[in-house]
Amino acid sequence: MKPYLIVAALGLGAVFSQTASAAALKVFTCEPEWGALLQELGGDHLDVYVATSALQDVHKIQPRPSLIAKYRQADLVVCTGSELEIGWLPPLAEKGNNPRVIPGAAGYFEASRYVHMLEVPEKLDRSEGDVHPFGNPHIQTSPENIGLVAKPLADKLAELDPADKADYAQRYASFDTRWQAAMAKWTAEAAPLKGVAVVSAHKGWVYMYHWLGMTEVATLEPKPGIPPSGADLENVLATLKRTPAKMVVYAAYQDPRPVGWMEEHSGLPGARLPFSPGGLKGTDDLFGFYDVTIQQLLNALNGKSS
Repeated sequence: MKPYLIVAALGLGAVFSQTASAAALKVFTCEPEWGALLQELGGDHLDVYVATSALQDVHKIQPRPSLIAKYRQADLVVCTGSELEIGWLPPLAEKGNNPRVIPGAAGYFEASRYVHMLEVPEKLDRSEGDVHPFGNPHIQTSPENIGLVAKPLADKLAELDPADKADYAQRYASFDTRWQAAMAKWTAEAAPLKGVAVVSAHKGWVYMYHWLGMTEVATLEPKPGIPPSGADLENVLATLKRTPAKMVVYAAYQDPRPVGWMEEHSGLPGARLPFSPGGLKGTDDLFGFYDVTIQQLLNALNGKSS
């Protein structure tokens, strides 16, 4: 079974549905994408607390008393899983002591269980950096994965709140119709990106690249989670002379200095992406999140740095 999942914040918790009634299902989510999806699927039936923001590195969250209190009150916990939150979920769960939402309980939902995981390592070697044994956990970078998670999550809401089952079914059907149309639009808009070679600041975009047909030729980090040194950046620059790329892709929460160095020395534009809803202006919901992501990539393809 995959380990605990949950989320912690650096004192910043986002609360959705502040006007929800006292009878609303209390949901603790680890990442903003699941809070945004729950808003689509549950609306006022839910009181959703999002424990992290798009401007934080979700690998490096510290459990805080406020998070423990929210976890203790939760009827449902929704996290990505695949050990994304392994650094801080176990102590949070231990201190929260909420049997309703432990792994295996009805109130525990792990989104990565419903998608096909990429970059699953053949062997585990922690000397290789921040390696995830179940595959790359950054599933939110492709809208296809959001679509795969939506139905089982709607079913989980109906299971925990059977009185509103019909409404959850209706909301899911509406979301799915709009989502399929939006994915067709994004795929058409992103057609110029197919086959484009890129450099990534961190190995966080495999699902987006798979969806759009893009190719990652190098990463600025020498190993996942290890900040690049000057020598590492020089090595990437040498790689680009042999294998040219079109842009450097990085997340809004990441240190922009290595990207700036690469932009200056390679001449490549940087594509600053939101990574999660709320990461950039106009990305507060899931639809805006992917709208802005595609536009930022197209801007970089046309030589415009973010």
